[in-house]
Amino acid sequence: MLLSVHPENPQPRLIKQLVHSLENGGILIYPTDTVYGLGCDILQPKAVEKICRIKQIDPKKAMLSFVCSDLSHLSDYTKPISNQAFRVLKEYLPGPFTFILPASKLVPKLLQSKKNTIGLRIPQNRIALDIVHALGRPILSTSLPGEMVEDYTDPEVMYANFQNEVDFVVDGGIGDTTPSTIVDLTGETPQIIRQGLGIWEETA
Repeated sequence: MLLSVHPENPQPRLIKQLVHSLENGGILIYPTDTVYGLGCDILQPKAVEKICRIKQIDPKKAMLSFVCSDLSHLSDYTKPISNQAFRVLKEYLPGPFTFILPASKLVPKLLQSKKNTIGLRIPQNRIALDIVHALGRPILSTSLPGEMVEDYTDPEVMYANFQNEVDFVVDGGIGDTTPSTIVDLTGETPQIIRQGLGIWEETA
């Protein structure tokens, strides 16, 4: 279903509808502050497996992110981090960044990579934040496959491409064309893995 949601004032009844779908194993295509994401409830393994089939990736090797509404779930899914790393997170989030952090044992086994890390995202997008906040736990998310820009920025094109694969395509307007900047915080100093939309300044 293609569902139009107001980008600045998301309708609560529509957010509730989307969360109900996630809780029952649904898969969403939804807007972020970068490109649109393909997401599901982290506690729904069949939904996680389906996302990986859509992307044709191995969940243990894939670039999958935990999309949170704030830093309150940080201690649930990551091991203790340094004060410096926490200051970086507070300075750059919400924003167009994905931060690589050491994973805790609460990360579902299906998602435990060999490197034992997770990607953390808090997008600066009202729809995404409202969905995750209402769900009460992170959404597992990845970027959409596609060769043309419209494949991952235009909700109507995404609906045409994926209507038989996902439960909802959330139309929150045309998405950005650039993915998030990926920063690895597992070492002594932050390392940029991918330069994306986020501007990294080592002031933190």
